[in-house]
This record gives sequence, C-alpha cells and structure tokens, in this order.
Amino acid sequence: MSKYVSLYVHIPFCAAKCKYCDFLSFDGESYGIMLRYVDALCQEIRAYQPIVSDYIVRSVFIGGGTPSMLDEGLITNIMAFIRKSFKLEKDAEITIEANPGTLMHQKLIGYKAAGINRISIGLQSADDDMLKKLGRIHNFDQFVASYNSARRAGFDNINIDIMSGLPGQTIHTYVDTLSRVLDFAPEHISAYSLSVEPGTPLAEDEELLSTLPNEINDRRMYDITKQLLAAHGYYRYEFSNYAKSGYECKHNMVYWTGGEYIGLGLGSSSYFQGKRFNNIRDLNDYIEKMDAISEKFNQDISPELIYNEAVRNLRENITPIYIDSRIEEFMFLGLRMTCGVSREDFTERFNKDIYEVYGPVLNKYIGDGYMAMSNDRIYLTDKGIDVSNVILADFLLDR
Repeated sequence: MSKYVSLYVHIPFCAAKCKYCDFLSFDGESYGIMLRYVDALCQEIRAYQPIVSDYIVRSVFIGGGTPSMLDEGLITNIMAFIRKSFKLEKDAEITIEANPGTLMHQKLIGYKAAGINRISIGLQSADDDMLKKLGRIHNFDQFVASYNSARRAGFDNINIDIMSGLPGQTIHTYVDTLSRVLDFAPEHISAYSLSVEPGTPLAEDEELLSTLPNEINDRRMYDITKQLLAAHGYYRYEFSNYAKSGYECKHNMVYWTGGEYIGLGLGSSSYFQGKRFNNIRDLNDYIEKMDAISEKFNQDISPELIYNEAVRNLRENITPIYIDSRIEEFMFLGLRMTCGVSREDFTERFNKDIYEVYGPVLNKYIGDGYMAMSNDRIYLTDKGIDVSNVILADFLLDR
C-alpha cells in the first residue's frame, strides 16, 4: 500500500539578507558555489531512491533563502532528480518561493516547463520606503512586473506574502498594501505579523525598533486583514493564510495535519518514518559530504548502503517521535487551522477518544468561548485565536 510524503527543498542563497530574517541563508555567494550546492543537493535527492519506492509525493516546496536566485537550468536539474528518485502524484503541488528582485520572465518560463505549478512571491509591503528599511532588494514596480510575468508564463496559482507591524507602518499604509494586493486577485495571500527575532539586524537597530506600530495599531491591522480579505472572497484556513476556494497550500496542510515530509538540502528539517531530524547547517561541509556520496554512485556499492552513508553524514538532532509527542503535535498544529482538528481522526490515529486525553482542557475552553465544537471538528474561536499561545500550552501532556 502506497504512503504519502511531501518534499521541502532548501535553497539557502539570497541577493541580500533582510534585516528581520533569521532563516539559514547566505548573501553574496558566487554562481560557482550555487552550482556546487545544486550538484550536492541532487546527490542527496538521488540517495533517497532505494527507500522511497512505497511513497507517493503529494507536494514539493522549494524554499529558502531566495530560490529564484537560481536560473531555470538549475531548477530544471533539481526537478529532474526529484522525478528520477521519487514518484510524484499526477497533480502534485510544486511551489517555488520567489523575490521580485530576482524573478525574470525567462526564469518563469523555465520554472513552468520544469513542472512548477505554484509560485509564492514575497512582496511584504507596497511601500518602497518600508521595503528599503527592511533590507528588501525590490520595489513595488518590480513586484508588479514579476507578478504579471508569472501570469504570462502560465502560472494560475500564485501566493503573495505581505507583512503587518513593520517599522514606520501605519493603518493607512497597511490598508494600501492590502488593497493593491487584492487588485491582482492572487489565489492565495499569506499575511504575517512581523516577529523581531534575536540576533537579526532589526533586533539590534534601536532606531527602527522605535518606529514599530504600537499594540493597538498592530491589533487593528490584524482585524482589518481578516475583514478585508473575507469581503473579497478569501477563506482564512490557518492563522496567517487566506485562499480562494480550492487554493489552500497543500504543502503547508501536510505540516498542520501531521503528515510525513522529507527536508532536502542544507539545514532542512524532516518528519519521516517516525523520527524528526535536521540536516547539517555548514554549507562547505554539506557540499563536501555530498561530493563524497556522488563518487559512491560510480562504484560497485548498493544504493541502500549509499543511502545509509548519506544519512550518517547529513542528519543531526535525530529524535524518535513517541505517542505523547504525536498527540501534542496533532493538537498544536491542527488547531492552527481554522477548521481545527477532527475527533474521528484523533481516534483513528491514537486509538482513543480525544476527550479521554483532553476532556478537562476542552471543557474549560469550550465553556469559556475560546474553543467550539461543530459535528466532528474542534477548533479555536476568534477569541481563542487571539490568545492561542496560552491555550496551546495547556495541550502539553504530563510526562
């Protein structure tokens, strides 16, 4: 019987690193390093072939960094290795993240020809001054050109990322961004609130931090997002994600519903065959170890042994996922979706009713109006979403 898995492919390169970014990424790297990295990545993909014959891939997400730093030839090569090593579902969702400052029409044509059918464009704001403050390399006109090029290239499933709570942002400038995005009628909108992460340039820039919107205005932006997007036909299916009917991000749904996924590339995370693990995070070390694996393919060595060696060389922080952790994650992740979790699904996965495990917690929050139950689904209300961090902490199980 076939099992399902999704793939995350990490491209760690950027033209410039944004001031708020704490992702594993590098700016200013040469094309030669990118080429070597893609070669190494393809060897990692190839190494999985002998152990995934029973799996069907439902989604592929090429993220970063800025994957659109790579030209169409390199993306085509990555996709070719994925198809050789994995079985892709006929209508698999294949997404690439893109920055308008790196997205040329010829790339888009090549990406589409390689089988990519969804593109996620990082706009963040329609205010050019604000984009400069954040360290973004594009302006709004470049975004418009990139979006229109994507449509001309045949992309009919486009996400636009925007952010609220930015330095110097007002209610007016945020609504202007929302309105301009809605004029394009993308299939999906991800609307995130800025998080100031320790160690980022933003966290150390006192002048910028002093211009962050106050809590009242930040809250108003949050409420306006819900109201305006709903009025234009976008369904809020997760805390920060809105979609037209049928265009929910299949890949992210895998994360939120506890599905298996394999992370490929530098520093990527996986949940596969009952374990969580990460790949190593040193770029040169990753390339060297995958170069060594590449040589093994030219020798008389079984594919299974090559896979085992790749695993030993790449994986770290390997953690078996026991039943209590699986139950907790089912709740933490599932309750991020506005439809919540399924009581029937809980019983099928864990062979017990959800009330056996969480009866007092559910009764408390449902009684107080922070959660609700409709037919088979248990979910957070709007009131509950506002204090979700506190509520979700109560779904930790005593060890």
